[in-house]
Amino acid sequence: MKPTRFWSVCALACALTLAAGFTTSAPAQNQQPAKIHGQVFDVTGSPYSSVTLRLKNTTTNQSTDISSDGNGRYRSGNLPPGNYTVSVIVKGESVYTQPVVLAPGQDFADDINFKILQSKSGEEAAEQEKKAAEARAKFAAMKVHFDAGNTALDAAKATRGQMDKLPQDQRTSMQGQLDQNTGTAVTEFKAALDAMADSDSNRNIVLARLGETYEIQGKYPDAASSYSQAVALKPDPSYYNNLGNSLSRSGKVDDASAAYQKAIELDPTNTAMYWRNFAIGLYNTGRIKESVDPLKKATEADPKNAQAWYLLGAALVNTMEFKQDGDKMVAVMQPGTQEAYQKAIDLDPNGTWGAQAKQGLQALQAMGVGIDTKLNQRAATPAKNQPKK
Repeated sequence: MKPTRFWSVCALACALTLAAGFTTSAPAQNQQPAKIHGQVFDVTGSPYSSVTLRLKNTTTNQSTDISSDGNGRYRSGNLPPGNYTVSVIVKGESVYTQPVVLAPGQDFADDINFKILQSKSGEEAAEQEKKAAEARAKFAAMKVHFDAGNTALDAAKATRGQMDKLPQDQRTSMQGQLDQNTGTAVTEFKAALDAMADSDSNRNIVLARLGETYEIQGKYPDAASSYSQAVALKPDPSYYNNLGNSLSRSGKVDDASAAYQKAIELDPTNTAMYWRNFAIGLYNTGRIKESVDPLKKATEADPKNAQAWYLLGAALVNTMEFKQDGDKMVAVMQPGTQEAYQKAIDLDPNGTWGAQAKQGLQALQAMGVGIDTKLNQRAATPAKNQPKK
């Protein structure tokens, strides 16, 4: 056998440490000595002569070196009973070590066969490769479903975007296409999850995509369930934000608030956005009065966001109270309404939010609720556009 191959095998064998039970031996004093003997074989299965075996007492750290004879046999002298390691030393380096326990009076037999050890290490390597191949195949199958789900989800988003640009009475014609795309996405994402282990590091991504699909379908409780599983695997602020969106649309305001709070804790730089999203979710589901508080928090966190100021003004208008004045019902404007609209106008004088705020002020002025404005345009009906994120 070529020396190069032998040393590579010995180096491999060095990493193989047999697991054996250890027991604490009794004190060696006044006990019969122990011995150890055996035979060493090289990687060809031939007796390995003139090899050093080091016997080390792990309690006292005392070592004894012995050599194998021409037939690879070795035998120790008398040894104190106790816990030992037996190491094979080649050119001053240990290439194999195993633990042994020597009982009083015992003559322990311990053969070391590098051919068998090499075979076992090869079997272990083959088993590891088999498992790795199975994992790769499983990942490939999962990715087919995941990619198909993403394709269907992207198509659903495009369809949803087209539908949102159409008048309400014209959207029905595209509903079937939307249902088909989202249905395919749900099926594929679920198949991807089934192909994954619960501990797979990519599982949270698939769950988040599934939640996004449910949102497009309007199945907000299902979306919240998917996002809840995603944040349990990875506490990502975007997942908490989407969880809050779904919970608010499901009517679970307290749970939604808690989700947004978690998003804020993890990503404080976007505090205003999270409060604004919370408010929009409430606003779009008719819980307008409850949207006022998060909108105030959004404007406090980012006082230069025109959308938040307009939405706050619109929310306050929609929560106006009325009082009886003779035979008439008179509207009572909520404090801060005019200021919110004016902020939106100042921040976005030529944009969408500024324009809608102007219309809101004009409508209030027409109602005669004490608006102090220099706008001389014809009063308009209060905007009924629902905000979007």
